[in-house]
Amino acid sequence: MKKLTLIAMTAAVSMASVADVKARDYISVVGSSTVYPFATVVAERFGRTSGLKTPKIESTGSGGGMKMFCQGVGVSTPDITNASRRMKESEFKMCQKNGVTDIVEVLVGYDGIVLGNAKSATQLNLTRKEIFMALAAKVPAQDGSETLVDNPYTHWNQINASLPATKISVWGPPPTSGTRDAFAELALEGGCKGFAWIKAMKKTDKNQYKAICHTVREDGAYMEAGENDNLIVQKLNANKDALGIFGFSFLDQNAEMIQGSVIDGFEPSFDAIADGDYAVSRPLYFYVKKAHIGTVPGIQEYLNEFVSENASGEEGYLTDRGLIPLSEDKHSDVALSAKELASMAL
Repeated sequence: MKKLTLIAMTAAVSMASVADVKARDYISVVGSSTVYPFATVVAERFGRTSGLKTPKIESTGSGGGMKMFCQGVGVSTPDITNASRRMKESEFKMCQKNGVTDIVEVLVGYDGIVLGNAKSATQLNLTRKEIFMALAAKVPAQDGSETLVDNPYTHWNQINASLPATKISVWGPPPTSGTRDAFAELALEGGCKGFAWIKAMKKTDKNQYKAICHTVREDGAYMEAGENDNLIVQKLNANKDALGIFGFSFLDQNAEMIQGSVIDGFEPSFDAIADGDYAVSRPLYFYVKKAHIGTVPGIQEYLNEFVSENASGEEGYLTDRGLIPLSEDKHSDVALSAKELASMAL
């Protein structure tokens, strides 16, 4: 009897959640500040052509968006979350635990992560190893021993005499940002594993290896600018010695004011990222809550527009905004999977 009562209560909660969703007549999208401009363009076109309300897009950061998305099913939770990295296993489990059991994962395209400065400043030519030495909390001792010390570097030329004698001052995203996660993995870890003895730790103590390679210094050389890339541009124009971390799409849209540093021999450009030559690049995603499709009006149609050849294809309108598109074959596979609402699995 108790078991039947519990089943009835669970069903009632589920039906109430679906009823709550029906109370909303617009699509709610949260997540990555990097994907935000792409999602906004698609939403505006969707609003003009579908006869439905324009989706509400919020820039909360990838991590913040995942938390909101995975809270459960109902009008108080978003339908879609954008991410500038793939959903983590811990986030997937949180979704499952809270009843968000069917999720559609959509790979949108690619983006590069830029370490840039004001157009009027000197363009830097850096390696990932130098970036790690500049921004990691702990770095190898200067005496060449296999020991770590608190980061002692205050100026770029202390790391490499050919670099400018300017103060290390970098504005970047907070820990909740997918850009921060990707920068740590691609740029910092990319430089960190250039030290063979640290790289060897990955096999013996993965947690220690990640702590060394991903932890950003907190002594003022790295400053958080929140989820606001426009604020970073303001900071860079106010201080010509400062650098900022942001997506290539944002650089592309503000090319008259900011420039990207050369990293490992390649400038951040559309072709270098598309060809895989620019090392600090990452995939962009969005995730759709299947339980809301058919209840909140327009989700399937918005999804179809986003994955259409006209939007995210090789010559789609999103490439004009800086999106690096998927190959033709990959885009076709993604579009088909999205239209079939294939549920993701980690």
